[in-house]
Amino acid sequence: MSNISSLFVTRLYRADLSEHGPTIDAAEMEASCYSIAQDDEAGQDWCEENGYPGYTSYASLTDLPWRFPIFADLVKSLDAHVAAFAKDLEFDLDDRPLKLEDIWINILPEGGTHASHIHPHSVISGTTYVAMPDGASALKLEDPRSAMMMAAPARRKQAREEMRSFIYAKPAVGDVLLWESWLRHEVPMNMSEDDRISVSFNYSWG
Repeated sequence: MSNISSLFVTRLYRADLSEHGPTIDAAEMEASCYSIAQDDEAGQDWCEENGYPGYTSYASLTDLPWRFPIFADLVKSLDAHVAAFAKDLEFDLDDRPLKLEDIWINILPEGGTHASHIHPHSVISGTTYVAMPDGASALKLEDPRSAMMMAAPARRKQAREEMRSFIYAKPAVGDVLLWESWLRHEVPMNMSEDDRISVSFNYSWG
């Protein structure tokens, strides 16, 4: 009798942000993101110089929790979500919890994309979603084995989720998604006329 098992599983954590920590008001978070983007001239300049569509605070601001209390509350919530995910991943943290390394705003306008990438030097990465209008792009996750598949045939269109080469996670406002930082991911083109707004972050250990 044959026995087929799944090995080396890739986990994706998805939850409502409000399951842990302080309640985060989505409208206040959206207003805070726009306020910071409007005042962040260094970030605006970086986006223009690097051809980044829309706005990101990734290269300009490192103190969002200090600037706006709502971001401090957000970090409290994220700490709890990340701790829950680390437990599911069965990490042996040796009594040293994962800690926030950086957190940044993303405002992606119509036609904007974020190319495929990973987050080196971090353990867990993730995003919480502030504005997801109709037509806003899902998060695209890539099978980490893709480079080793060589001559493998394509998967069937109706393949089981765990067998697909790409997964499209369509979040809603207030969702938080977490994954291990080595997992390659991207944001396909935003087909909505309105901005897609999210807050991304990395957690490290040590």
